[in-house]
Amino acid sequence: MSMSVGDSAPDFTLPSDRGDTISLSDYRGRRVVLYFYPRDNTPGCTKEACGFRDEIEAFGDRDTVILGVSTDSVKSHQKFVAKHDLPFPLLADEDAAVSTAYGVYGLKKFMGKEFMGIKRSTFVIDPEGRIEIAYDKVKAATHAQTVLEDLDAALEGV
Repeated sequence: MSMSVGDSAPDFTLPSDRGDTISLSDYRGRRVVLYFYPRDNTPGCTKEACGFRDEIEAFGDRDTVILGVSTDSVKSHQKFVAKHDLPFPLLADEDAAVSTAYGVYGLKKFMGKEFMGIKRSTFVIDPEGRIEIAYDKVKAATHAQTVLEDLDAALEGV
C-alpha cells in the first residue's frame, strides 16, 4: 500500500537518536516533513540529510518539523547525527513496520543485486495529519530545496 495525497498519515511511535520515542501524533497541529531514506552515512543519504540540515531555519519559519526514518539502529543514527550535526530527529524503524505502512519498503535492485529496503521517499503531512505532498522520486542533493518550494506553493494556496 502506497500513501497518496489526501490519505491519513499512519501514526507511529519509534525510538529516536535522542534516546526518546517520537510519535507522529506528537506533532498534530504542525506540518511534518517525514522523509524515508535507505542508510545512514551513505553518499545520497548524507546529501539529503545535510540538505534538510542546511534549510532547517527555513522549515522552522514555516512551522514545519523534519523527521528522518530509516531501518538503521538508534546507535547508527546517533553517529550519523553527530558526524553531520543534524538538528532534527532520526527515527529507527528497525523492523520496517512504519516504512511498510507508508508503502516505501520493498524489493530494490542495486548493482545487479536484489534486496529488501527503503525506497527514498518523502511525505509532507499537514497539521490535521493528512498527506499533503508525496515524493516517490527524490533527488537527494536538491530535495530539501524542492520540498521548501512545494511547501511554499501549498501554503500560498491555503
